[in-house]
Amino acid sequence: MSAAITRIHHLNCATMRPAAARLGVMPERLVAHCLLIESDAGLTLVDTGIGARDVADPKRLGPGFARLVGAALDPAETALAQVQALGLDPRDVRDLVLTHLDLDHAGGIPDFPEARVHVSAEELAAAQARRSPREKGRYLPVQWDAATWATHEAGAAVDWFGFGALPVVGDDVLLVPLPGHTRGHSAVAVRRPSGGWLLHCGDAYFFHGEVETPRQCPVGLRAFQSLVQMDRGQRHANQDRLRELHADPRGGDVTMFSAHDAVEFDRLRGRTD
Repeated sequence: MSAAITRIHHLNCATMRPAAARLGVMPERLVAHCLLIESDAGLTLVDTGIGARDVADPKRLGPGFARLVGAALDPAETALAQVQALGLDPRDVRDLVLTHLDLDHAGGIPDFPEARVHVSAEELAAAQARRSPREKGRYLPVQWDAATWATHEAGAAVDWFGFGALPVVGDDVLLVPLPGHTRGHSAVAVRRPSGGWLLHCGDAYFFHGEVETPRQCPVGLRAFQSLVQMDRGQRHANQDRLRELHADPRGGDVTMFSAHDAVEFDRLRGRTD
């Protein structure tokens, strides 16, 4: 059993306004939806968004990334600044649980040098190998080369609503493998103190309409997901599974959201679970 979760905060750790939105093919605003979990054993972050060092030196993110996605690069939006704004001590962040290691999810790792970084073993192997051109662009070792890793193997999975899940921080924070976007991409399930679960789906989907009926997604986001995916079949199969969970009466116990959908973030923003 894990230490009791007492509070969960929804943070936006990078506002993005893609230029393609002017063409009507992308949402006007994207976010980097992260969770800050308070428990009597310390703090846990689920994803870290764009970090303080990347905001101070956008060139770390690679040529043109910030301009392409229209990143606001606001120091106040970093996870580090938001932890401090809540009156909490960043040194109390003991665990970082990452859906995957893309640069807009892993950027805050250096801001919490004393924390363990939890990812699937497959994701860490892919990030370290960077064996395809696509992976050379998406993974930035400078963000995590000093990290203290805690990797999790798929063979240790337990059942969670019909999905395999890997206990990460006790049994209240779970990695749920959903590969496709990257080789080792996972969702993160978090038990809510008030009952039920939050499911941070990372980049398993990008738009709320992808898990709703009828299914819908702006054409630009569909194209982007296809452009960056590592396995089309796995990605689509896992979206189908998420759609089934969303429609399942049991899914009433699960509030799911994408890392980047501003509509879903605004539904939850300001709510303390």
